[in-house]
Amino acid sequence: MLALQLAFKNLIGAGLRTWLNVTVLSFAFVLMVFYNGMIDGWNRQGRNDTQAWEIGQGQYWEHTYDRYDPYTIQDAHQPISDEANDMIIKGELTPVLISQATIYPQGRVQSVILKGIDPNQTILELPTADLRNTQNGYSAIIGERMANDSKLKVGDNILVRWRDKNGMFDAMEIQIASIFKCDVPSVDKGQMYISLEVLRKMTNMQNEATMLIAGKNSELGPVEDWDFKTSDFLLAEFDAIIKSKKAGGMIMSGLLLVIALLAIFDTQVLSIFRRQKEIGTYIALGMTRGQVVGIFTVEGGAHSILAAILGAAYGIPLFLWLNSVGIPMGKENTDMGIAISEIIYPYYSFGMLLSSFILVVISATIVSYMPARKISKMKPTDALKGKLQ
Repeated sequence: MLALQLAFKNLIGAGLRTWLNVTVLSFAFVLMVFYNGMIDGWNRQGRNDTQAWEIGQGQYWEHTYDRYDPYTIQDAHQPISDEANDMIIKGELTPVLISQATIYPQGRVQSVILKGIDPNQTILELPTADLRNTQNGYSAIIGERMANDSKLKVGDNILVRWRDKNGMFDAMEIQIASIFKCDVPSVDKGQMYISLEVLRKMTNMQNEATMLIAGKNSELGPVEDWDFKTSDFLLAEFDAIIKSKKAGGMIMSGLLLVIALLAIFDTQVLSIFRRQKEIGTYIALGMTRGQVVGIFTVEGGAHSILAAILGAAYGIPLFLWLNSVGIPMGKENTDMGIAISEIIYPYYSFGMLLSSFILVVISATIVSYMPARKISKMKPTDALKGKLQ
């Protein structure tokens, strides 16, 4: 307690020098919290959007299907087993049939992935109910990216050519029923969604599917003849991007933190040099060298406490404001091929705040202890005279 009282008294007495160090250290602390909050917010939004729009709580794949290998799509389909069909009836799963196709917008040739999905499904956020609003049933929904790439709009008829189960080509016009907005590019770009039964009829794949998507109420576990893929497996690439972004942000925050710690180190060295008589007086009054070292160490470490208080003074209003309005990422960033919203809302967890605070406190304490060790080698008589060994 005595060390804390003396430390804060000396810090306040140092005046401008103390507040310059505290200000720089508070910038490092606030920047660290801001960047981690932004990345955590992006992570939460990206994972939630991907699960809501594409993967659900997990997927069951046909054995040969590989989402990164388009050559597997032609043969990646199989009949739905009785066990899986019971789960579909209960609303725990929704089947998806995938087929390659070619469209011809304005005379151009463009490859697309046709996905057949139940118009009545409620597991994914896709507006599949719009597939019921056409007279002949041959309609499709597409995303904004797909609509922009192919210059399509609602009500347009587009010629689609595909291959059926036996490799025979066929073609017909399909009407665009609606265009949806989605922050997950893999759901949107190059994708066209039509009614599951319509695609089964087009490809002669009755009662077949490429994958089964699990909903929130699904009892996740093995299903006969299907390979289960967890949400962690399906989000592995996204998690890797988040980790790399966090590492880059920590380097930037770390550089600013190092600058602040160097300032504290220099201040402590100067302070010990100028306060030799004070150090000798402490020792002459009966304090051990360890106690004197502790006073100067706590004094340097107290910079982090003041930095946290100062950072909270301007950081909390800033973070609350950002949490309400979000951080604009720009429309061009949403076309990078990863799940990212035009506006990211930061997420500040208690664990992240606590770990950032502890990191700053420990770092400031360590750099304060390093020059303070010299005190343990000083003779009281030399210190009282203002002379170092």
